[in-house]
Amino acid sequence: MDGALGAPSTSFASEPLDSAVSAITKCPMFDPLIACGSVASETTVGGPAFGLTEDQQSIQELARKFTADEIIPKAAYHDQTGEYPTEIIKKAWELGLVNLHIPQEYGGMGLGVLDSAIVSEELAYGCTGIQTAMEANGLAEAPVIIAANHEQKKKYLGRMAEEPLMAAYCVTEPVAGSDVASIQTKAEKKGDKWILNGQKMWITNGGKANWYFVLAKTDSNAKAGGAFTGFIVDADSPGITVGRKEINMGQRASDTRGITFEDVEVSDENRLGAVGKGFQIAMGAFDITRPLVAAGAVGLARRALDEALRYSTERKTMGRPIIQHQAVAFMLADMAMGVESSRMMVWRAGWLRDQGQRNTYYASIAKAYASEVANKCAADAVQIFGGNGFNTEYPVEKLMRDAKIFQIYEGTSQIQRLIISRHLAESMK
Repeated sequence: MDGALGAPSTSFASEPLDSAVSAITKCPMFDPLIACGSVASETTVGGPAFGLTEDQQSIQELARKFTADEIIPKAAYHDQTGEYPTEIIKKAWELGLVNLHIPQEYGGMGLGVLDSAIVSEELAYGCTGIQTAMEANGLAEAPVIIAANHEQKKKYLGRMAEEPLMAAYCVTEPVAGSDVASIQTKAEKKGDKWILNGQKMWITNGGKANWYFVLAKTDSNAKAGGAFTGFIVDADSPGITVGRKEINMGQRASDTRGITFEDVEVSDENRLGAVGKGFQIAMGAFDITRPLVAAGAVGLARRALDEALRYSTERKTMGRPIIQHQAVAFMLADMAMGVESSRMMVWRAGWLRDQGQRNTYYASIAKAYASEVANKCAADAVQIFGGNGFNTEYPVEKLMRDAKIFQIYEGTSQIQRLIISRHLAESMK
């Protein structure tokens, strides 16, 4: 595949270039497993300057082994059937890979956002649909962790630590996705109870949840910052109707449904935080969970890179493995750069939160960037596989379908840019 003028423009045909690349890759400081984020139990991803603690390495290895043994072999089945991965989640719960944020006081591990991001990346490497089902618990629990009183935490977080239950975050509505301020679900106070009426949509774990975090309007005259209140609602409350399981483009193992509330009575004891503070609570949860969504995107991107890298060393055209064609090699290099840089932003956003520092700006960067890297890596993997990549017998078409939702849920890429740009504007005042 030489160029028109005879120059080796599309392959590693130049002997000096081959020698240089060979010298670099043989250097003791070069580790291709670290460089591309591949599964390698003997390495610490990120290198010594960004090394993980022994505890973090241990939980990474646990999640990695679980993914290899339990998720990857069954991912295609759950994608094809849409069957909820109940048994996989139960096994993950038994190993402590679910509900990582729950404080030790309430029976959990009390892990930080960075710790959880490490686990999320490994689980997502196997299947982001299964990982999303698990991580949805963390999203529902986050408002409780940051705003609930002791009794609420003991009751609702405690039960999650005692048995493998699921929970769901009910905020999105049919006409109020990114525009959270337009939520129409209402809660009216009657005596010591609240009466909920409204409809939520695209609720992950909607049909499997034991309880919901619900955001509802409690003051129609107030601005968004004071118009909403959060509630913890038991899923078996009378008046709740669970819609059909939605058949989505990707992440089909996840359970996504509409949830309707008709005169649902909720005790004031289940009000989360002060009246009118629900919007802040709901948005505050994203500082915890957006880095974890981004970590899931990194896991998918890393899987796409590994699949494409493996295939490119096996598939031959014109007498050589296609990785030796510069067009393919450079695609792989771009994928590796995306995986490594997006992971570093995830880790920074998680670390800041764990240090008690505001991480909203970095969480949005991590979420937007990792989402786009995942989509590009998945698309490039399909391209490298060629016709095989378009076929369901190969894993990369699933990765491409699964990747798209990362640019949509927990705040679209456009919403993340809005948050980032507003932060920049504020910094100039």
